[in-house]
Amino acid sequence: MASASERPEGQIDAQLELLLDAEVFAPQPLGRCNLLVGGGKLLWIGEEEPVLPEELGATVTDLGGARVVPGFVDAHAHVTGGGGEAGYASSVPAVGLSRFTLAGVTSVVGLLGTDDCVRTTAQLLAATQALVEQGLSAWCWTGGYHLPPTTLTGSVRGDIVHLERVIGFGELAISDHRSSQPTLDEVLRLAAECHVAGLMTGKAGVLHLHVGDGARGLELVREALAVSELPPRTFHPTHTNRRRELFDEALDLAGSGVTIDVTAYPTGEKDEGWSASEAVARFLEADADSARITVSSDAGGCLPKFGPDGRVAQFGVGAPAALGVALGELLAQGWPLEHVLPAFTSNVADLLRLRGKGRIAVGADADLVVLDDEHRVRHVLALGRWHVRDGKALVRGRFE
Repeated sequence: MASASERPEGQIDAQLELLLDAEVFAPQPLGRCNLLVGGGKLLWIGEEEPVLPEELGATVTDLGGARVVPGFVDAHAHVTGGGGEAGYASSVPAVGLSRFTLAGVTSVVGLLGTDDCVRTTAQLLAATQALVEQGLSAWCWTGGYHLPPTTLTGSVRGDIVHLERVIGFGELAISDHRSSQPTLDEVLRLAAECHVAGLMTGKAGVLHLHVGDGARGLELVREALAVSELPPRTFHPTHTNRRRELFDEALDLAGSGVTIDVTAYPTGEKDEGWSASEAVARFLEADADSARITVSSDAGGCLPKFGPDGRVAQFGVGAPAALGVALGELLAQGWPLEHVLPAFTSNVADLLRLRGKGRIAVGADADLVVLDDEHRVRHVLALGRWHVRDGKALVRGRFE
């Protein structure tokens, strides 16, 4: 196998890869299968080992019955870095390529948060494209916490329609003292811009909402659904597990067709809420529509705790690895992999209309994660190229 330094950045690996004896979860269980990968796509799945001409030069890897799942799709990551709430020195650095791949993340959606002034849509778009050049699948939300929105073309609809990597708006802050305190009319107008742009382009057209600790919770979303013709899928509230009461609200909204997002906070960083694994388990136990929940990492985001004066008292930083930790916790609790895996893969891809992502299927992108016996990420293949083998990064970002 050629080293990372021998391959041009962003080049899809045309090498044929034959993966033998994989226990495939697509995310539905397919049993023991062999997989043929080439040109960045999954070319074939079958039970019998194929006989390939030596001239094809296929590389063969025997996985020994290890579980293979789709690459994780992370809909909420601060690829430029987040933070900034505690002064200029509190701005979090950008998240490097291998921090995503080592965590099993092969598709990511970047965004701006509290700081949508110093950090701009142009910077976000550049950081997103840089990840693409290095072999990751990446998109971004336009805008940030505040209104009027920061954009590149001058309008939200224009950004979604004209900028290939922009798929919607996010993360607009509601129920948070750091927000611009948007009104119902403003939220409706913004959601309509996203929805129409999605219709025009086939993109997600989603309004991704940061939900803070405020007592109003998801009130604006409920009101928007009650007074408008916008489809529920337009709204995608995140951090819904930060408070237990908020999660109960979100569970009710999911019954109306809204897909809710829970954040995989690092251990000890969640507020008076549920961890991501607890939230997913409670969602499934409530017999809610299992397609209406997603899990994201908030990678690179500042996770502040505020004092009574509204100033930051302490903060942590979100990490892509929290996704794998959350999945491992659910599996350790006895949940079947096929029941919990969609929240990290196919549910996200379906909501965001990311074709070829979130599933293991012939013709889909060859984004594959191999889990070890302890439910940890062992190997990662992104667009047919090995990024991680035996828990070690083979490919790193240029400045990592």
